[in-house]
Amino acid sequence: MSDAQAGQNNPLLVFLDLCHQARLAAGSEELAFLAVNDSRRLVSYRQAALCFAGDGLVALSGVVQAEANVPYVQWLLKLQDYLLDSSVDARPRRLTARDLPDELAGEWADWLPAHALWLPLAASQRHPGSSAGGLLLAGDAHWSDDELALLGEWRDAWRHAWLALFRPPRWAPRQWWRDCRSWLRGPAQSKWWHRRPLQLLFGMLLLGLFPVRLTVLAPGELVPASPAVIRAPLDGVIGQFHVQPNEMVKAGQLLFSFDEAPLVSRLAVARQALATAEAEYRQFAQLALADSRSKGQLAALLGKIGERRAEADFLAGQFERSRVLAPQDGIAIFDDPSEWIGKPVQTGERVMRVASPQEVEIEAWVPIGDAIPLTEGAPVKLYLAASPFAAVAGELRYLNHDAVPRPDGSYAYRARARLADAGDQRIGLKGTAKLSGSRVALIYWVLRRPLASIRQFIAW
Repeated sequence: MSDAQAGQNNPLLVFLDLCHQARLAAGSEELAFLAVNDSRRLVSYRQAALCFAGDGLVALSGVVQAEANVPYVQWLLKLQDYLLDSSVDARPRRLTARDLPDELAGEWADWLPAHALWLPLAASQRHPGSSAGGLLLAGDAHWSDDELALLGEWRDAWRHAWLALFRPPRWAPRQWWRDCRSWLRGPAQSKWWHRRPLQLLFGMLLLGLFPVRLTVLAPGELVPASPAVIRAPLDGVIGQFHVQPNEMVKAGQLLFSFDEAPLVSRLAVARQALATAEAEYRQFAQLALADSRSKGQLAALLGKIGERRAEADFLAGQFERSRVLAPQDGIAIFDDPSEWIGKPVQTGERVMRVASPQEVEIEAWVPIGDAIPLTEGAPVKLYLAASPFAAVAGELRYLNHDAVPRPDGSYAYRARARLADAGDQRIGLKGTAKLSGSRVALIYWVLRRPLASIRQFIAW
């Protein structure tokens, strides 16, 4: 007998060669093929199947890839589930049809020989995500105890190589949960201060005492600091605008004018009535030289002349006020002129504002539920929707004591903040304002709103 033939018949040398091939396997597919096909070099069998919980049937002997929908594979999957559930230890287990429930035993003869051997593969705690499985061998002869011991050693060596190639799935929530529970339990028989729940509790308490600024977010806007409000000086209808929205104006420049036709006609009537009263007075003054009774009517005519003159002067003043001039230099801020032309307005109604582009402030509306203690000079930042990466900084100038209604119907406190540097930001830009108060503990910053809601609900 040659040395090569002696090596092939020596189970120990065959075992060492298989272990060498398992260590050199390039991947899990090659290793699975080695388990179901090359294990025949140690013991004789007709069929072999490798399976894992969750993955199903991994490899079958004699085929490159198993078809999952064929009846043979479907029966093997049922057998695998039963064997995985009934395995109590890691020792190899001999099987026959009598060891299975009636549902599986009835089809044993259709798919497998008389004898089978189950080699359990336990999951490893050192390899998160690994699952239990087993190698099923089926043949016509009964395996001896020596063969079982040899197969057990081969099973352990193959499992070591399989776990070395194992890569856990990236998205495994169940495994994450098991790892979290294992981490929380910590090492066995550890001191009480080494227990993870207590460490987490102490860490959360320390984190809760960390000082942070009490802040609140509110809708904000850039508004003029001290604008000149232009209101309607009289009751009437606006006839024409002489400037456009956002146009720079100079002091004394004509802004808009009212419809002058009614004023001109009333002024002409008043002046005509004044002229008539003066003519009547002159007539009675000449008659008074010869008629003493005419002297008594001169005083009444003088009063009438004064009344007509006052009315004419008033209408002349109204005519002058119908042409509204800019009181200062700045930007004319108002809506679309077409919305105002022909619209009747009342005395005191606001039409526009004239504001200096360099005098800009932050206006924020703090909701009632977010009213935190804010002192004068508190830092305020406005994150504009037009430029979210560049915040506009300022200092709180005042915060209203009383909540006032907003256009949307809600009530809020008006806050004004002076800007440190307006830059090139224009009036009217909106965004979110962040108002910062005093420093408080982090746990208070987190629980402030829930505690306020609970107290309002249960009055505790």
